[in-house]
Amino acid sequence: MDLVEKTKLITKNLKNFKILVMGLPGSGKTTLAKKLSLLINAKRLNADEVRKKFNDWDFSLEGRIRQSDRMKNLSNEMLKENKIILADFICPLPKIRKDFNASYIIWMDTIKVGRFEDTNKMFVPPKKYDFKVDAKQADFFVEQIIDDLIFKFIENKDKGL
Repeated sequence: MDLVEKTKLITKNLKNFKILVMGLPGSGKTTLAKKLSLLINAKRLNADEVRKKFNDWDFSLEGRIRQSDRMKNLSNEMLKENKIILADFICPLPKIRKDFNASYIIWMDTIKVGRFEDTNKMFVPPKKYDFKVDAKQADFFVEQIIDDLIFKFIENKDKGL
C-alpha cells in the first residue's frame, strides 16, 4: 500500500481521535505535526498559536496548567466535528498528559535539553507513549507513525488486539 492509500485509510477509519505530539521546546513537535496533520487530514492545534490567540504568555506552573486545560478543552470541542485532532505542545507533566486524554501520544525525544531552563526543570519524560521519535527526521517518522496508526487502530481493530 502506498502513502496515499495509507492516509486515505486513516482518514476514513479514525474519527474522534486525538493525537498528542509532545516534547521539549525545539524538539521538532511543530514540524512533525504540520507534516502529519496534512497527510492524515487532521485538525491541528498548536500551543504557540493558542497562546497568541489568548494573549497568555504566563509560563509559571499555573500558566502552564491553564494552557494545557485550554488545549484540552479546544481539542475536545474540535472532536465534536468527528475528525482527527492533532495537538502539539510541551505537555511537561504526567498529570497534564493524563488529563489531555489523547488517543495516541507521540513523544519527540530528539533533544535532552530544551532552550528554556524552567521547562527543562519541570519536564518529566513520559513513561507511557505510543510512538517515540528519536531524531529530527520528520519525513521519515511521519511515514512510520502512519504505519503504526494503521497497525494499532485499523488492522487490529477487528482482531481485538
